[in-house]
Amino acid sequence: MDFRGAPGRKERMIAMERTDPRYHNYVQILKEELVPAMGCTEPIAIAYGAAKAREVLGREPESMTVEASGNIIKNVKSVVVPNTGGLKGIEAAAAAGVVAGQADKILEVIAEVTDEQKKAIRTYLDTHTVRVLPAEGDVIFDILLTLAAGSDTVRLRIMDYHTNIVLIERNGKVLQQAGKVGASAQKESGLTDRSCMSVEGIVDFADTMDVDDVRPLVQRQIDYNYAIAQEGMRGDWGANIGKVLRENYPDDIKVRVRAMAAAGSDARMSGCEMPVIICSGSGNQGITASVPVVEYAKYLGVDNDIMLRAVTLSDLLTLHLKTGIGRLSAYCGAASAGCAAGAAISYLNGGGVREVSHTLVNALATISGMVCDGAKPSCAAKIAMAVENGLLGYSMFRSGQQFRGGDGIVTKGVEETIANIGRLGRLGMRETDKEIIRIMTGQPSKD
Repeated sequence: MDFRGAPGRKERMIAMERTDPRYHNYVQILKEELVPAMGCTEPIAIAYGAAKAREVLGREPESMTVEASGNIIKNVKSVVVPNTGGLKGIEAAAAAGVVAGQADKILEVIAEVTDEQKKAIRTYLDTHTVRVLPAEGDVIFDILLTLAAGSDTVRLRIMDYHTNIVLIERNGKVLQQAGKVGASAQKESGLTDRSCMSVEGIVDFADTMDVDDVRPLVQRQIDYNYAIAQEGMRGDWGANIGKVLRENYPDDIKVRVRAMAAAGSDARMSGCEMPVIICSGSGNQGITASVPVVEYAKYLGVDNDIMLRAVTLSDLLTLHLKTGIGRLSAYCGAASAGCAAGAAISYLNGGGVREVSHTLVNALATISGMVCDGAKPSCAAKIAMAVENGLLGYSMFRSGQQFRGGDGIVTKGVEETIANIGRLGRLGMRETDKEIIRIMTGQPSKD
């Protein structure tokens, strides 16, 4: 495999051959994670489950109940469900799934909806009961749908991640039961073990991989996500954060990378009917991990293979940072992706393990307090700040500055600091998450 590094980068010895088990795992992880989705992935997961449950029921349900964990409620409450004519919320997502969903398209389940079906979704909501209840238990990612028609009932449960159907039951008979209920953030059932990932291993893989092994996945991500970012800059979407940045700040690459990433989220959070390639189960994270890196690569004028290497690096770093935190939490996932994008930009500028590691630590030390208060237009602004912070982390390194072990949550060593971030997001912010959900749903504080 030939090395194709960035300008000014010294050729390195090949550190990861195809025979290395990590090589296969990294490719497989990308195959599992870089998948297309239309719309915010939490409402789309509900639509997917509803479409699959209706398929099993065999007819349109007369009533539906959706039991959802707090983080699902948080991420569905304020985001537009695409192809519904501007509808928001769990009820709209479930109705779209049963009326117009194509379960075989998975996270593009409502990508093909006719005007007549959009009207039918509204009519269904006006004429049928869709109950929404909080899920029992403490599983972070939990969706249980119950569809009823006449004497027939179907129950379907999705847990841990967006396509992980762990139960299908018809009239009390179990048709499908799979997966480990309540899998930990570290080991999700049915997915490649993420414990093989490390910053050093990811940089080695980006350096030495055969680009053709990831090209179909990563090139599709570049094409899809850059396209929705361009649409965000053209149209009138959400709070138009991307446009605000371009109109009020200098025409500088550091502004452009933030603006383009924000613009992609502007469009996506406001119901744009264009697909994105997700990362760690999130379209916003897929956009943040890729679009700034693509924009910077275009600025440098590097060839397409170098761009692919850098975006691959950013994707895998995002996944590594998120593994210890989990799919959903009070910790904003865009923060992880923005730090990874900054590290990938350091790679584009010729950086190796040292540059990438210091960029990550500097960035993580700064932005790791940003909370997730659900999917909505302000995600675009958070993405802009996350990318800016990633760039700051790299700028600090270039100026010979760094945060050191003992500075707050920073520990000596990038892997140790990443472990601290996982602990913070998964455990330390658990009560913060509950309070955010209480605020968003109008519940009084427990204090």
